[in-house]
Amino acid sequence: MAHGAATLLLIRRLPFALLALLALLQTGCGSLFFYPDQTVYITPDRLNLDYEDVYVETPDDETLHGWWLPAHGNAKGTVYFLHGNAQNISSHLLNVAWLPERHYNVFILDYRGYGQSTGEPDIPGALTDARAGMEWIAGNHDQSPVFLLGQSLGGGLGTVLAERWQTQDQAPPLQGVILDSTFSGFRAIAREKLDGFWLTWPFQIPLSWTIPGEYEGVELLPAIHPTPVMVIHSVRDPVIPYHHGRTLFEAAKEPKRFLKTDTAHAGTFVIPAYREAVLAFMAKHKKTD
Repeated sequence: MAHGAATLLLIRRLPFALLALLALLQTGCGSLFFYPDQTVYITPDRLNLDYEDVYVETPDDETLHGWWLPAHGNAKGTVYFLHGNAQNISSHLLNVAWLPERHYNVFILDYRGYGQSTGEPDIPGALTDARAGMEWIAGNHDQSPVFLLGQSLGGGLGTVLAERWQTQDQAPPLQGVILDSTFSGFRAIAREKLDGFWLTWPFQIPLSWTIPGEYEGVELLPAIHPTPVMVIHSVRDPVIPYHHGRTLFEAAKEPKRFLKTDTAHAGTFVIPAYREAVLAFMAKHKKTD
């Protein structure tokens, strides 16, 4: 592209960048984490999966939509899946659609503002939603072991949930926490992303401080002990760099497992060997009465 054309393109885009910056300055950078939509991409029946529509009421009067996917045959456990920051459960379904055939129930939930769920998303609200989903599982528990699987944003939310669930001695206890393609902390990844754009670079510190400090997964993971932790991260993740996964793994206490992968961001479960590694982790750590 010629220098003049490149300059013209930058000038045309600059007002939009300035608007984005103004929005961040007014609302803080929590909005960086949420990109919901209401499009239906795929439904469980199109994958020949049995399912139930679930509606969960939150303490602040939002209604969340989720899907319950029952295991084929006798359930070995239940996986509570917290998805990433874009779209809704219908676009993330394929990440867990393989689990019922392997005898695991799945509960997948949309945060407020996503899919059919009411409200507008923000970090405190999404944390409320994640806990509401876990409480739904507790109220409908079939006594099978419960595992938390959080992917990308869902891993950040899941770490906070798991720490609170563990320290408050809630039931059913989590048998394992699996963090896939997850950042080491909300502040940490916000600062890193703001640092990468020239217009927001000067504001990376003050904007990141608009996120409460108690949400940093790297600081919360030790308190999940003795719940086993599995951290999964790709060496070529272009969205959340590999060092975030290593940082989380180093912070976690034993028992823990690190799975080094080689896929695009959140592409873990396309690869059968990575699926088997997660199944092996759950089989090793599940406890039954």
